[in-house]
Amino acid sequence: MRLDLLKMPNVRKAKLWEPISGREGWVVCNLCHKRCPIAPGKYGVCGVRKNIGGELYTLVYGLLSALNIDPIEKKPLMHFYPASSVLSMSTVGCNFFCKFCQNWEISQRRLERGLLGFRVTPEGVIRKALELGVDGLTYTYNEPTIFIEFMIDASKLAKREGLFNTMVTNGYATPEAVDELGSLIDAATVDFKGGGAREFYLKVMNVRDPDLIYETILAMRDKKWWIEVTNLVVPKIGDDPGHIKRMARWIVDNLGPETPFHLLRFHPDYKLMDLPWTPVETLERLAEIAMEEGLKYVYIGNVPGHPLENTYCPGCGYMVIERKGFLVTKFDLKNGRCPRCGYKINIRGEYRGTSPGFPISAL
Repeated sequence: MRLDLLKMPNVRKAKLWEPISGREGWVVCNLCHKRCPIAPGKYGVCGVRKNIGGELYTLVYGLLSALNIDPIEKKPLMHFYPASSVLSMSTVGCNFFCKFCQNWEISQRRLERGLLGFRVTPEGVIRKALELGVDGLTYTYNEPTIFIEFMIDASKLAKREGLFNTMVTNGYATPEAVDELGSLIDAATVDFKGGGAREFYLKVMNVRDPDLIYETILAMRDKKWWIEVTNLVVPKIGDDPGHIKRMARWIVDNLGPETPFHLLRFHPDYKLMDLPWTPVETLERLAEIAMEEGLKYVYIGNVPGHPLENTYCPGCGYMVIERKGFLVTKFDLKNGRCPRCGYKINIRGEYRGTSPGFPISAL
């Protein structure tokens, strides 16, 4: 059975692990902050990395559960190549156990119940990206760190073809994993939940120390990745203003006041069907707190048509980018600056205008 498994194209030797001294056949995975000790024949908590004969293997190399075209704003990355399109991909499995996960069908699936997905090669993904005319790749839907081996190989080929690479992550990758990705990744959305509160993470997501996410973000910053931070506001159990104040202050102090910050509306899903949608008034109050702490680009997500979907000039308040959901409907910058006061808007990459359904050419 071991030989048959190792012959499968989706099974590859994993990165970032080492034997455990004094425990024969055991290994420790250093991919995420859980640093799972894994016995022979067993999986890490992500359900996709398995100890086979004292060596760690990934079972999802090129075994994708989804491959879609998305606007970059869906990630959400509002200040990175605005109105560009990306080829988004995922596998199964995750190192978190979020009770509210909207992608739980793939993220919470464990491989003991059978592999799920369609096989692709990094070369095949790049061919498809070029054929579709997208601007870059995004590793998303489930936690992309857990398929780092495929992400690295696809990202290298993407770079050669002039495509950018982004990821949507829970931020629990170790600094070693960030170092492994290095300059291959251009931008990351780091998704907090519940204000990053320890009790919330432990009770709702089975994660003991969310403060380690900040350590990972600093490693991303040092690699010069473009970073946008999101926080899912869960009503009643994850909407404490004090936690948003703390998070906003950390972002200002460590990433800078012009870092985009997104407050996302919760909707009932998976195992948290008993909670209501986040009141829009709650999101607006938390947005005010984040702005009072000094953040200049604060967004409200999952509320189509809300004024805080748009980008406003910090200098004069003029709306320089208008959005309707994920689509950009107005882009009014001149050489990256506000046309009214000349303030330099913090955006990396040029306006593309290629996101699906987008009807307006660049100004």
